[in-house]
Amino acid sequence: MKFLVIEKLPGKPVDRMNIELVERKGIGHPDHIIDSMCEAVSRGLSRFYIKEYGLILHHNIDKGLLVGGEAQPKFGGGNVLKPIEIYIAGRATIPDDNYNIVDEIALESAIKDVNDNFRFLDPLKHMDINIKIRRGASSLQSLLKRKEIPLANDTSFGIGYAPLSPAEKLALGIEQYLNSQEIKNEYPYIGEDVKVMVLRKKKKMYVTVASAFIDKYITDIKDYKKKKQELLNLIIDFAEENLNKDYKINVALNTADDIKNKEVYLTVTGTSAEMGDDGNTGRGNRVNGLITPNRFMSLEATAGKNPVSHVGKIYNVLANYLSNEIYNDLGEYIEEVYVRILSQIGKKITEPQVLHVLYRTKRNINLDKDIRNIIEEKFTYENIKKLTNDILEGKFILF
Repeated sequence: MKFLVIEKLPGKPVDRMNIELVERKGIGHPDHIIDSMCEAVSRGLSRFYIKEYGLILHHNIDKGLLVGGEAQPKFGGGNVLKPIEIYIAGRATIPDDNYNIVDEIALESAIKDVNDNFRFLDPLKHMDINIKIRRGASSLQSLLKRKEIPLANDTSFGIGYAPLSPAEKLALGIEQYLNSQEIKNEYPYIGEDVKVMVLRKKKKMYVTVASAFIDKYITDIKDYKKKKQELLNLIIDFAEENLNKDYKINVALNTADDIKNKEVYLTVTGTSAEMGDDGNTGRGNRVNGLITPNRFMSLEATAGKNPVSHVGKIYNVLANYLSNEIYNDLGEYIEEVYVRILSQIGKKITEPQVLHVLYRTKRNINLDKDIRNIIEEKFTYENIKKLTNDILEGKFILF
């Protein structure tokens, strides 16, 4: 593998730096909503192409815009006054110039995605969904149609790393916990729009959570205060159970609330998108579900890109997969590992310009040979095809 470059990193791993910042935008955040809808459309088209043609044809549905609506939340239940506008745009193979079938698949996929993720956001009542998918360039379509190894349809790079730091696990864990079915059943007033920001200062975690409340479950300001304290206790308990005892924890919830003037985080539907907060594909979480400024990151939007030849998606997933494979095998010796993969448009996806592995060890030891063996075993077209299938089945966090 002439493209494989391996080197050791100097310095401290992220979890031993004095300051670490981590963010997680939850499933109800406007940026996450539009990411998820674009990805749902890509998966819907992919399944259609496989059924009709035996392979995934060219498409990239990675341009999405959410324009926030207008709502009037109030204690006991309010109303949505103006729907959220959704624009899903991209390029796709249009069978027999039948744009209708593509638009139908896209709309059905987007609606189902909202219904799967929200209890009180009705995509037909609270959203105006606009599909703007046009024919893809013939030069790009030909890169994917080949029966052999597909060719990269962009010059781009993907980045992954392992393991997650305690702060990263905490940010991701809190959001997933609050949006779990178990919590929603027991505490239905918690909306889906949960945003978590973690600041770690040495051994102290400062956690700021913004969580929408469902207005129909809140009777008045006293009830809001009571349920807010209940939610705060839930977060604190979760953090204490999932953090090493060496860490101290400080949690703040809905810090913009003005209790005196009864201006608090109430929503009708569970998302701030109902009242003017907008969203854009690619502005949310990276491919491991987090925003991590202490790490190497790609700013590529993974949502909606085809999972076969668009390296902006497949290389980001692959880089995370390879990082975890290396760490799982060599974690006894490695503190952290990064994988960076750069493509060149028109070249086989198995022949990147560079596959760059960087690692930090727990002691002075060289693991280049071991890492090379892992990459040579795992960086194969068969594994890439499996990752494509796993993406379609929703087995990976993509944002």
